[in-house]
Amino acid sequence: MNTDTRNIQFRRVQLPTGVITVEVHESLMPLDELCGFAARRNPKRGFLFVSKVLGKHMPVRPSLMLSVHEKLARQIPVDLPGPVVVIGMAETATCLGQGVFEAFKVLSGREDLVFIHSTRYRVNRPAALEFLEEHSHAADHIMYMPEGERARELFEHARSLVLVDDEASTGKTFVNLTTAFKERIPSLAQVVTAVITDWRGPARTEATLAAMPVPTRTIAVLKGEYQFAAAAGLKHMEMPKVTGDDGLKDALLPRNHGRLGTTEVLALAPHLVRQAQTLARETAGCKVLVLGTGEFSFPPFRLALYLEQLGVDVLYQTTTRSPIIAAPDSAIACGMTFQDNYEDGIPNFLYNVSPGQYQQVLIAHETPTATIDQALVEALAAQTVEI
Repeated sequence: MNTDTRNIQFRRVQLPTGVITVEVHESLMPLDELCGFAARRNPKRGFLFVSKVLGKHMPVRPSLMLSVHEKLARQIPVDLPGPVVVIGMAETATCLGQGVFEAFKVLSGREDLVFIHSTRYRVNRPAALEFLEEHSHAADHIMYMPEGERARELFEHARSLVLVDDEASTGKTFVNLTTAFKERIPSLAQVVTAVITDWRGPARTEATLAAMPVPTRTIAVLKGEYQFAAAAGLKHMEMPKVTGDDGLKDALLPRNHGRLGTTEVLALAPHLVRQAQTLARETAGCKVLVLGTGEFSFPPFRLALYLEQLGVDVLYQTTTRSPIIAAPDSAIACGMTFQDNYEDGIPNFLYNVSPGQYQQVLIAHETPTATIDQALVEALAAQTVEI
């Protein structure tokens, strides 16, 4: 990592759930340009690193997101033993993971790469493996066998993994995933963990590497460490229901947008290209927000990126199932609550967006249009786009 030593910083932040202290050791970007801090409504973990470049909990310029994908991709060794499986972690890093995959594919020129993201939704397909994200509000992850002969062949003979997430704080999820993958795919020989912010510090990183079943390299935009002193009442905090009933979602998810793997760079469908070109003409001088929905994040991001390339003043982010405490002096200043669109009967949230803030809002979704909560559509005066 080519580090700008001027970026070494220390922060101590008082949150409603406790005090978080962070120290930056090395970074390609200043801390304040990468993330802020907020309180989770989660008794297992009362804090959240709120990325300013991810496009999840706050709106971000698509070109900035792309630059972060490329920063991580450039650090991945081009000579990793192949085939290589790039995995994005649901729900936060599905877009980041696919963006890193595409950037690495272009930079390396390799054809033995496959991307897939984990999911919290069950479909009538064979699962390759399941693993836990222990501190998460929704701990269970599923990964399906890729569809398509080429993607499945690469997956089943993988020798390297690139595990992509927005941040690392303990490394336990990486260990759980790699262990499950190694049991399923014995040929696995090497792992790269790629995150925007790695807060493990030397001791936690060393413990992670020692627990990994294969040799592992760590890459990040920022590396540092954190401490969190929880408030006395945190363990008694109530968390809203954030998981569904494990019912099959095949009827809601008729298309593969990454859950079943891909070996190709995504191309926007011709009708979306035309729609974007029309929107660019109609919204000249307007502020536009493109919203992805939950795990469905990369295709809407690519739509937003194309709009920006057409000259539209556009930002991008997604809805989430993550319950966060909004406070005016935190990185989560405000929030909206509405019904999820995957028929799990759980609340979903949109943060740092207020009604009337944008002249045009596009809600891009993979589920049928009827599943989008009309209250959200009306509050944002939004247009829905099924991709």
